[in-house]
Amino acid sequence: MTWTTQPRSEAGGVSFIRVGTGPRLYLIHGVGLRAEAWMAQVIELSATQDCRALDLPGHGTSRALPHPASLAQYTDRIAAAIDAPGVVVGHSMGAMIALDLAVRNPHLVRGVAALNAIYRRSPIAAEAVRRRAASLSATDQADPEAALTRWFADQDTAERRACREWLTGVATEHYKTAYEVFAAQNGPADVDLARLSCPALFMTGGDEPNSTPEMSMAMARIAPHGRAVIVEGAAHMMPMTHPDPVNAELAALFREASR
Repeated sequence: MTWTTQPRSEAGGVSFIRVGTGPRLYLIHGVGLRAEAWMAQVIELSATQDCRALDLPGHGTSRALPHPASLAQYTDRIAAAIDAPGVVVGHSMGAMIALDLAVRNPHLVRGVAALNAIYRRSPIAAEAVRRRAASLSATDQADPEAALTRWFADQDTAERRACREWLTGVATEHYKTAYEVFAAQNGPADVDLARLSCPALFMTGGDEPNSTPEMSMAMARIAPHGRAVIVEGAAHMMPMTHPDPVNAELAALFREASR
């Protein structure tokens, strides 16, 4: 599919793509991307749901947060744009926000999906992400090729090209703000996972080196209504590269949350 820029609505300083009618499905992307990263989900799932793919603060056309920021500030900004309860889906940093939202605002979240989410990084991985955050400049554009290689190996695809465009298009200071929050987090606390009262899906790629299958399975064991799904052959950009299994599992989560 193509990943062209879509029209947007706005609420509470958060811009979003809105397609479809019916119960709400909120989609939150990761650092450096934008709402269009969810178009493979929006196109299919909007047949039965009111899909709202949100731009993170400082991304797309959403209003930025001041630097430095916290995960709670990102979550609170997203929560202010949610005007009806629904299923909340997040990818990467968006998964951190989705889980934080479900814990702190359970009245807004009927089901939550954490895609390619981190949980208890290894010391080596934690140090690597901290070094990456410390190296970022608020004025100079970071080279996205290392991230793109982690996500897509050496494949030259429409998805890789779209991600490169988004990563180089986000303002450097807003990317830095978000990435520092991402690097400072080590996944949800066990006590918070145990407090999740809604159905919770933890899904990642079998080839994901950072948000590993073991992380998703560990979180699913703690969440009272959690389950883990591993997509073989998928890596970090699973919602874009493997939309069919992702869409099928999100549809199943939506049915579970609607009971």
